Amino acid sequence: MSSFADTTFTDPARIRNFCIIAHIDHGKSTLADRMLQLTGVVEERQMRAQYLDRMDIERERGITIKAQNVRLPWRVRDADGIEQDYVLHLIDTPGHVDFTYEVSRALEACEGAVLLVDAAQGIEAQTLANLYLALDKDLTIIPVLNKIDLPAADPDRYAAEIAHIVGCDPSDVLRVSGKTGAGVVDLLNHVIAEVPPPVGDPGAPSRAMIFDSVYDTYRGVVTYVRVVDGRLTPREKIKMMSTGATHELLEIGIVSPEPKPTQGLGVGEVGYLITGVKDVRQSKVGDTVTSARIPAAEPLTGYREPRPMVYSGLYPVDGSDYPDLRDALDKLQLNDAALTYEPETSVALGFGFRCGFLGLLHMEITRERLQREFGLDLISTAPNVVYRVELEDGSELIVTNPSDWPAGKVRCIYEPVVKCTILAPSEFVGTIMELCQSRRGELGGMDYLSESRVELRYTLPLAEIIFDFFDSLKSRTRGYASLDYEEAGEQSAQLVKVDILLQGEAVDAFSAIVHKDAAFAYGNKMTTKLRELIPRQQFEVPIQAAIGSKIIARENIRAIRKDVLAKCYGGDISRKRKLLEKQKEGKKRMKTIGRVDVPQEAFVAALSSDAAADQPKKK
Repeated sequence: MSSFADTTFTDPARIRNFCIIAHIDHGKSTLADRMLQLTGVVEERQMRAQYLDRMDIERERGITIKAQNVRLPWRVRDADGIEQDYVLHLIDTPGHVDFTYEVSRALEACEGAVLLVDAAQGIEAQTLANLYLALDKDLTIIPVLNKIDLPAADPDRYAAEIAHIVGCDPSDVLRVSGKTGAGVVDLLNHVIAEVPPPVGDPGAPSRAMIFDSVYDTYRGVVTYVRVVDGRLTPREKIKMMSTGATHELLEIGIVSPEPKPTQGLGVGEVGYLITGVKDVRQSKVGDTVTSARIPAAEPLTGYREPRPMVYSGLYPVDGSDYPDLRDALDKLQLNDAALTYEPETSVALGFGFRCGFLGLLHMEITRERLQREFGLDLISTAPNVVYRVELEDGSELIVTNPSDWPAGKVRCIYEPVVKCTILAPSEFVGTIMELCQSRRGELGGMDYLSESRVELRYTLPLAEIIFDFFDSLKSRTRGYASLDYEEAGEQSAQLVKVDILLQGEAVDAFSAIVHKDAAFAYGNKMTTKLRELIPRQQFEVPIQAAIGSKIIARENIRAIRKDVLAKCYGGDISRKRKLLEKQKEGKKRMKTIGRVDVPQEAFVAALSSDAAADQPKKK
């Protein structure tokens, strides 16, 4: 069967392009493993769990971060008993809300989607979000219940739930087990029967959509494409339609599941291109590849550019690593189209970059990849969202960093808001409402998916959910609630900038933009934390939290005192007073010229996520 995967220009009628979409931990990667085994593209001795998850960090955390594509051969016997060979292009997608943009790109390369639902947990928030993405693209949906082998599985109940949402009969919902392989053969046959073949013009000028790209240290940029019209062959000159750049195709091939060079790609086929390009900006996701000799007239419709939701500063601990950090971010941006960055400087931390992320997990993964893959030691500042500030003189300012906060009079401040969908057992409705209202949320609606499961829709400020909202939601619902959110514009809000002053000097790394009602709590928390983290100096150090010129919280770090009376065993008290006065004068002079030494560890500890620090300790 594997030789069939090597043939070039497969008849589009024999091709089926589909992806697997689901909530986190519903078994996408395990189901993909069984498909790899059944189709014979991976030998038993080479097989390992989560085969398509290539990064160490994916395997450790048990989550998919990058969508992966693979070409699978499959043979089906028709009603007359004649065997027909087909090519399946499978794309395994991430499940976490922060990586939705990876899913949306994968959907562009497909005609069908397997909607996977855990038979023990039912539909979750991200399941619905991915379903709506697929329906927007007019994809054929194949509803599937996974993990039917679990003792807690209740397939009949959840099949009815899926049927209600997708609009099919409960008997149409396929039942499989990615772990044991039960029902996977029927699923592959169902994909061939239900998913339409790709449509394109083989005689037209070539057009291929770039849906992903990665940087290889030895081979440069590896670009993954889906051919829509025409065909691409090795050694021909290709043109990127958005930039106009031309390159020679050094290698073209398929992924099955390792890269295999071929004699070209035809209509509907998915594969990779290598042009030897080293500049990461020349292979943009969403661009159209065409022939340089006979170029296409119109590019394919690209993707909506992902907009960063959360900003944070990344600084190297060693200032000399700054050029290495810039190169690392350049390379990582190719693998991750949603990452944005620009240089910035901080008085406390030196040179670094202001980076934009889609969420906190995206931020955490990016930082970990920079540390692992590029050997960098980094400090990240507290994350914040993007604010739009209108000044009294009518001018506007976009604030992504507390240090950019305007000094003049502000007329109005706008903050981003998101629409949240929360799915949970109905017994937790009260506690979820209480949590959302404490985070300035507005209830948009509530629907019962079944007798015991409810869907709540809230509009919440993004700043209120990026820190520990998800952790609080999970702890209040014993882990049963699931959360999905999408951007929903902006709203005006009463926000203030809280500065942290050491010895009367503002430390920009600790500044934050918070709601007026939460300013006192933030100031108190940071001053208390810094009092414990900053070592005692030779003089007393006041730590203050301030809004403008108004001090809202204060803590003192007591001075280290030398015992100047040690040599006085008795005698006249005036001698002791004289020595103490002399010490006091020295401390006062030192205070005016001395600088507070804040160790690097104090920055790291103070800027680490408060959610982890505030969790109750396990006994």
